[in-house]
Amino acid sequence: MTIISVEDLTKRYGDRTVLDGVSFSVRQGEIFGLLGPNGAGKTTTVECLEGMRTPDAGTVRVLGLDPARQTRRLRRSVGIQLQESQLQDALRVGEALELYASFHPRPRDTGELLEQWGLAGQRRTRFGRLSGGQKQRLFIALALVGDPEVVFLDELTTGLDPQGRRETWDLVRDVRDSGVTVVLVSHLMDEVTALCDRAAVLDGGRIVAEGTPADLVAATGTPVTVSFRPTAPLDLDLLAALPSVERVVSTGGTVEVSGAGPVVDEVTATLARGGIVVAGLRIRERTLDDAYVRITGGDA
Repeated sequence: MTIISVEDLTKRYGDRTVLDGVSFSVRQGEIFGLLGPNGAGKTTTVECLEGMRTPDAGTVRVLGLDPARQTRRLRRSVGIQLQESQLQDALRVGEALELYASFHPRPRDTGELLEQWGLAGQRRTRFGRLSGGQKQRLFIALALVGDPEVVFLDELTTGLDPQGRRETWDLVRDVRDSGVTVVLVSHLMDEVTALCDRAAVLDGGRIVAEGTPADLVAATGTPVTVSFRPTAPLDLDLLAALPSVERVVSTGGTVEVSGAGPVVDEVTATLARGGIVVAGLRIRERTLDDAYVRITGGDA
């Protein structure tokens, strides 16, 4: 079931076209990622979905509603965590959640949210005294307090340490597993790989790639790299002649072989046939980082 439908979305600021015919859809109960360089149009796209900006052309539907014309109805069913948010410094964490809960007809239990997002111990702490990570978790809790069907998360884990990021990822998966559709704006490829069922890459105001993280990697033909130190003389031309090999480089006694498809199998089989024992064997798999750089022309 399609929850979000975007067709030929166009948005201009003066003479500058920020979004140029953007089209994609988001299915119920999935985590959908929006990626792209700074200025690619990610936040503007999400703001059009949230009803914060009015498109100049195209069609946008969220839960069957037009965000630009039916904003009040839509807000009852969506949660929003903005890239940059702020509360009054004197407002306590528990007070903020209770305030936001009062905006919704059937809010989540605020105590449960405090526990879930690791803020129970800060219930009476004033916002101005929270750490950056605690503020970020509070804003996510505020986005969920209305028990939304769709939640928009913009730069989800900004300010969190590695452990906090992974704990947050687990919680977002729980949100998805409860049936909530998640739209995630991120520039962190490991986050997208870990969380997203599908993702779209924006560049220059257009969708330039879309699919699962694995699909995006496979579609770019990003090479696998095998590196090792041979313990006996090795004819590099034998490796360069292999069908899957694209490049062979030897630097300081270390050989690096890059290629696609069965490159690992072909290289290791060639070494075995030649009786070449190697040390420090390492295989660098293709990643979404590599694919992203290729898709966006290196503008990471």
